[in-house]
Amino acid sequence: MPNLSVFNNVTLDGYFSGEGGDLRWAHAGTDDPEYQAFVADNAKGGGVLVFGRVTYQMMAGWWPTPAAAQMDPVVASRMNALPKVVFSRTLTKAEWANTTLVRGDASGEIRRRKAADGPDMVILGSGRLVAALAREGLIDEYQLLVNPVVLGKGRTMFEGLERPLSLALAESRAFRNGKVFFRYSAEAAGS
Repeated sequence: MPNLSVFNNVTLDGYFSGEGGDLRWAHAGTDDPEYQAFVADNAKGGGVLVFGRVTYQMMAGWWPTPAAAQMDPVVASRMNALPKVVFSRTLTKAEWANTTLVRGDASGEIRRRKAADGPDMVILGSGRLVAALAREGLIDEYQLLVNPVVLGKGRTMFEGLERPLSLALAESRAFRNGKVFFRYSAEAAGS
């Protein structure tokens, strides 16, 4: 049975996106070699990438470009090669390689995929999708890369969550650039 995880950058004050979708803060500190190795190693994993429309359009506008391939060849190669699912009520087509567009019920589609044999799935960005699937108890693991920045305002991944979400720490790792990676399990916390 495939697992569903989330991987997101967040700020110290809990935002995954600044005002107007600003993500520049998430790209600071990339000159740390240990952090660069972590990102490259993380990109080597398999599975299915899962997106909401906004994140999908942002990623599809960057990773297939020659600039992305030159700047970060390992990550660009994996992002382009991996199978992808985008949930959207407004997109009519998804042109990024290996993408399936799902216009229906995200929770139902994720339940169907989790019940079948197949690869693990990871949601990148996609705050509304994360919140919707978290409400349904469909996310098995949360991987958060906390960035040493405070925005004061922005968007959290958990907007609209109606009950507390208890998680169990499974792993943590600090980098010299000040970023700290946390991996939390929903199942281990008995939530």
